[in-house]
Amino acid sequence: MDLGDCYRLLGLRSGASFAEIKSSYRRLAQQYHPDINPDDKKAKDKFIALTEAYRLLLTVVPPEETVEQPSSQKFVSRREEAKTTPKTTVTTETFVARREEPKATRQDTVPKTTVTTEKPQSPPANIAEIEQRLKWKTYEQLQRFLKEKRFPQAIALAEALVDRLPKDAEVRQWLAIAYQIWGRALINDNQVLKARIYLKKALKTDPNNKALWNEVQRDFQKIEQIF
Repeated sequence: MDLGDCYRLLGLRSGASFAEIKSSYRRLAQQYHPDINPDDKKAKDKFIALTEAYRLLLTVVPPEETVEQPSSQKFVSRREEAKTTPKTTVTTETFVARREEPKATRQDTVPKTTVTTEKPQSPPANIAEIEQRLKWKTYEQLQRFLKEKRFPQAIALAEALVDRLPKDAEVRQWLAIAYQIWGRALINDNQVLKARIYLKKALKTDPNNKALWNEVQRDFQKIEQIF
């Protein structure tokens, strides 16, 4: 069962939130539960499939965190802290990605409206900050999956993050590297045809990464030597 099947079983769109997954599973599990549908084999099979899909999605979609509304002083200090975060470089072997400074939120670019006598409402929680925390928490989980050679889970996790942050070039780079690492593992297992598929996916996902392109070309040369 792949990630897309899991979302479809639960009646969700790809990249649905943790809360949506949990809510949909509870509703459907109650509907198809064997206790409610005794002697109904189809309902039992449906319940088992729903449970398997739910458990897989829990491994790739981390729980969403709620963040208290920061004061202006705390917000400034967090921004300063982000600016001083040391940058790292991306390599396939260590899978360490370069962290960029947070981009300006939409609120920073919206023109100011005319002043009214009414007291303005407090701004909403910093969505960009929540997304960044989720991004790096997912990145840490991705590293663990790759280190433990749990490649299907790593790919599913990276694909889910790309669905959630489709415009984040850094996230797409992580997915491309995950594809390549799995492709190399498949070469070592003599699964050459499958290895080609994931190496091509790596190039398609991050086509402008010259370092990745050179490494994948060497992987293809290794495949040719096997034949």
